[in-house]
Amino acid sequence: VEDILIACIDNLSGFADAIEDVYPQTQVQLCIIHQIRNSRKYLAWKDSRAFMAELKRVYQAKDIEQAAYQLDLLEQNWGKKYPAIIRYWRNNWERLTIYFQYPNQIRKVIYTTNLIENFHKQLRKVTKTKGAFTSDDALMKLLYLIQDQVTSKWSSPIHNWNLTLTHLSSYVEQRLR
Repeated sequence: VEDILIACIDNLSGFADAIEDVYPQTQVQLCIIHQIRNSRKYLAWKDSRAFMAELKRVYQAKDIEQAAYQLDLLEQNWGKKYPAIIRYWRNNWERLTIYFQYPNQIRKVIYTTNLIENFHKQLRKVTKTKGAFTSDDALMKLLYLIQDQVTSKWSSPIHNWNLTLTHLSSYVEQRLR
C-alpha cells in the first residue's frame, strides 16, 4: 500500500495515530456506527428513543456547521443527564466529522466500518467452530478459501460507484490513480 486516502476506523486506541504516522496524508474518519453503539450503551432504556432521534440530527446534518449546532442542542437537552456521551462525541469530534467535507455519494462509503466487520464475521464463523488447526498453514488455507467464497458473492459494485469516484477525484485528484 502506497497511500490511503481515507481510513474509517473503530477508534481502537492508537490505531489512528499509527495510520497517520505511516500515511500522513490520510484522513482518519471514526466509524459513526461504532460511536452510536458506544453512546447507546450509556443510555437508560426509557430515554433511548428520544435521545437517539436527536443524535441522528447530528450525524445526518447537511454540513459540519449544522452538525455542531445539533450537537450543542443535544448537549442542552441531555448534557446534564448524560455528560459522558456528550463528552465522548466532543472528544472525538475532529475525527468524527471528516465525512462532512464530502458530498453524500462519498459519505455513504466512508462513514462506517460495517462492510469489513461483516467480512471478519464470516471468517470468525468458520474458524470458531474448528477446535484446532494442524498448522498455521492449514489455518491460512482455510481463511483463503473462506475469503474466496465470501468475495465471490460481491458481484455488484457499490451503488453509483462511478459517480462516487468522480466526486472523490475532484477532492484528491493528484493522489487518485
